[in-house]
Amino acid sequence: MPGPVRNLPGVYVQEQVISPAPALPTGVPAFIGFVDDDARAPDGAPQRGGTYGPVALHRKSDFPGGAKEFLGDAVAGFFDNGGGYCYVIGIRLDASDHAAADRLIAALDLLNELSDVDLVAIPDAMALGADDVVDPVQALRVQTAVIAHCNDEGNRVALLDSLPGKDANTLLSDQVLKLGVGGSNPVNAALYHPWVRTIATDTRFVPPSGHVAGVISRTDATSGVFKAPANVEILGATDLNGDLDVAALGQLNDAGVNCLRAFPARGIRVWGARTLSGAAEWRYLNVRRLVLTTLRWIDMNMTWAAFEPNVPALWSRIQRELTAYLTRLWRAGALQGDSADEAYFVRCDADLNPPGTRDAGQVVTEIGVAPTAPAEFIVINVQHRAGTTELI
Repeated sequence: MPGPVRNLPGVYVQEQVISPAPALPTGVPAFIGFVDDDARAPDGAPQRGGTYGPVALHRKSDFPGGAKEFLGDAVAGFFDNGGGYCYVIGIRLDASDHAAADRLIAALDLLNELSDVDLVAIPDAMALGADDVVDPVQALRVQTAVIAHCNDEGNRVALLDSLPGKDANTLLSDQVLKLGVGGSNPVNAALYHPWVRTIATDTRFVPPSGHVAGVISRTDATSGVFKAPANVEILGATDLNGDLDVAALGQLNDAGVNCLRAFPARGIRVWGARTLSGAAEWRYLNVRRLVLTTLRWIDMNMTWAAFEPNVPALWSRIQRELTAYLTRLWRAGALQGDSADEAYFVRCDADLNPPGTRDAGQVVTEIGVAPTAPAEFIVINVQHRAGTTELI
């Protein structure tokens, strides 16, 4: 059919395809660990000497096997607990080799170009040593490097495993304090204790980071990144490597250690959602991850603003798009407040962008959010009166 006559006044209809905004994946971990010397790399995996990956796995069967220590258990635990997809880096090296810790740390650099990874775990840090005895010095050296990597990248969280067989006091003195965290700065890391045994691992206990990563991925998918990944069952778990009494649980919780607990008829559950940061505003893992996810969204969706004329029209558009995103978060329950004004604010105006700032090629925007904190402590006041009991 001939097109419309453009020199004739009238109304003309044109179809236009609008591309949807790119999805922002969350709950995507990267696992680093050791594999056998003859282990087959997944199809298409990059090869660098004795290391393969990172390679994406979308189901448990995608992992080709050959894990020497805990890598295979972490991948299986992730998918068994509802994980969506993950990345794996395999290192062909024995965990007792003197260069093993260095190779695990060096592999972190291979994750720098992955924009969808927001969790990092190295369960084989707990395999460093000899004769099934963990070398705490080397294990903590690797964990310190993972924390530094996640803080430097600024868009991901380290999932750390506890040293095995430690009571609360020893765990705090031998691991938490030696990690050198807990100050006023945000720490993109969470520590989980104790180790877990599952139907798949049979008779041995394994580090819990892979299973916890699956719990986080499942929680993100069903509720959102703003939901604390706690009071969630570890599917297939049958036992824990250590019993924690109430005093130990409180001691570890105060130090930011997330405990796994067994509940009658409710299974083994993640019973904590804290980071290792000592700052109250960054105490909760879901709050920290919500902020990191917001930064990732801005990085992914606001690059169009680069090289645009730095004028009020640009400021208005930046403010409009950020407001739309934060409104969606508030309506989903991620932010506190009965109104949007109570939940967040976005500013991008002439006060923030005076001539000097504009001449320097900068556009400055201020964002404030009020994340929802998890209800860790449920307090019920009970009043006893003659002949009745009232719950307030």
